[in-house]
Amino acid sequence: MTPTRLAEDAAAFLPVAFRLADAARAEARRYFRTAVPVDVKPDQSPVTLADREAEAAMRRILEAELPAHGIFGEEHGRVREAADWQWVLDPIDGTRSFITGRPTFGSLVGLCFRGHPVLGVIDAGGTGERWWGITGGQSCFDGRPIRTRACADPALARLAATSPAMFGPDDRARFDRLAGRVTDVLWGGDCYNYGLLALGLIDLVAEVDLKPYDWCALVPVIEGAGGVVTDWSGQKLGLEGDGRVLAAGDPRAHRIALEMLALA
Repeated sequence: MTPTRLAEDAAAFLPVAFRLADAARAEARRYFRTAVPVDVKPDQSPVTLADREAEAAMRRILEAELPAHGIFGEEHGRVREAADWQWVLDPIDGTRSFITGRPTFGSLVGLCFRGHPVLGVIDAGGTGERWWGITGGQSCFDGRPIRTRACADPALARLAATSPAMFGPDDRARFDRLAGRVTDVLWGGDCYNYGLLALGLIDLVAEVDLKPYDWCALVPVIEGAGGVVTDWSGQKLGLEGDGRVLAAGDPRAHRIALEMLALA
């Protein structure tokens, strides 16, 4: 399939992606800032009824409208793994933010074709904002085109990550090398950080211990705004990865950041 045809095919699914994001937002907002019970998953991450019901609502739409497509969701697993088109869903990215009343959580809707992200939606239900991007196209924020910020020198860059607790000792040492080169380090934010990067307000995001449902939606949004997102070795992200993610608004800063994050 040619890149033009792939972009056209992906764009045709944008209305579906918006319906999925709408459904997840409705469920999340129903429980936001309420005493929703919290369970702990085997990996020690929290999960709520809102997470499960938001993903279930998205899956009902896909099963009704696109029953041949695969689904890969954080809370309810995978179906039709061999399908060319795979919807990758994180109903509430930033569950810790969600359960503590912080509005920076989001719902992530990604679409992959043969393992490669081609469409992404970041829906910030707590703030009512939405980003989207399609492979080969211009990313948008609430309907207007967006661009990342030119920032070639990491010494002038703003670096963000969700939490220092996500880093083991080796990855923290690598992160600290990069953090020592930038002008500011910001903690917290989850998927909202990547939206801010696409808006040109943050320059770098470096994180570890992520899963495909954490990053597949982000890739088209960032790339369509002029940025770059890879793993810490510079490899493109898809349905496989080692959990390390580096996003940069400026490709020149990305190259230098990769050097800082490289294994000693």
